[in-house]
Amino acid sequence: MIAFSNIFTAHRVCRIASSAVLAFVVVAVAVPQADAARLKEIASVKGVRENPLIGYGLVVGLAGTGDKSGTEFTIQSLTSMLSKMGIALDPNQINVKNVAAVMVTARLPAFARTGNQIDVTVASMGDSTSLEGGTLLMTPLLGSDGQIYAIAQGPVSVGGFSSGGGGGAVQKNHPTVGRVAAGATVEKELDYAIEGLGHFEVNLRRPDFTTSLRAANAINDHFGYQVASAVSSGSVEVQIPDNYRHRVVHFLSEVEMLEIEPDRVAKVVLNERTGTVVMGAGVRLATVAIAHGSLTVTISSEKEASQPGALSTGETRVVENTDVEVFEEEAQLNVVASAVTIGELVRGLNAMGVSPRDLIAIMQAIKAAGALTAELELM
Repeated sequence: MIAFSNIFTAHRVCRIASSAVLAFVVVAVAVPQADAARLKEIASVKGVRENPLIGYGLVVGLAGTGDKSGTEFTIQSLTSMLSKMGIALDPNQINVKNVAAVMVTARLPAFARTGNQIDVTVASMGDSTSLEGGTLLMTPLLGSDGQIYAIAQGPVSVGGFSSGGGGGAVQKNHPTVGRVAAGATVEKELDYAIEGLGHFEVNLRRPDFTTSLRAANAINDHFGYQVASAVSSGSVEVQIPDNYRHRVVHFLSEVEMLEIEPDRVAKVVLNERTGTVVMGAGVRLATVAIAHGSLTVTISSEKEASQPGALSTGETRVVENTDVEVFEEEAQLNVVASAVTIGELVRGLNAMGVSPRDLIAIMQAIKAAGALTAELELM
């Protein structure tokens, strides 16, 4: 049962809010002014980004946990590698249980230089059960243009294990995926230079017209003249002043350190699988009447032995007794006043002992009635 009479003015009732509900409901209560964030944390310079790399390689030195003999591409890769080293073998005579074919991935930073080292991730492609203790052999890493940008090699670190025997097995995490720390050496640099640029674009990670305009105004206010203009909800174009033409890095550093107050969309996120409710700031309710109740049906069964009477010809039988109980909570229709904040709503619901799953149903119904001024997202 949910009652809203005098909920939002009776603070004494709110003090007895159920701790079990508070543990599941996360609320960002509206504040007069949101905390500002540096521009570098909500946006990035166009073109300055990491680039994905990919390669195919072999991991050797496994303790019998490699690919099985039927994995043809592993055998072909091993045969091809050995042939380049002057060793000719019959593929049918190769046992690959200590070798695993893997895909190697990495991310190349925008300004990585030749000789820099980057981390790589190794993932099994065949039926290997674990990469623990293996070593990745020299693997070229290619970009989207098909050119080699890095060479990877080194011992694989696996954050888990897998073992078994006698029909039993135990596994922790994913032993078929590993990592080689600083395992790739950059061989080719990306062709990107910032010196000599006349302008650049700042792209917001969350496009918003208000935030874009605030960013442009903050940049102009900092330098004292018009150098930035908001061209869309997700982009701000910035002209590099003449006195910074030979100090572009210094100019970019000043721009990305400016504090911006990003505008946020009022949103309520509901996860029905876990009963989690996350409500953002700015959520408001219009006047709405709410009634919520629940029907509980309990079915219990108990098996008993039925014994025949003395000196009778009957047989002992198992009898199952079933008991069905139905309980329905009373639901009252209550009115929630308009302009109620999300903090006041949750305090009132918690005071009445509403569970997170009931709160999910209530929020969906309020949204369907058109009384919730927020975006409702179901996970």
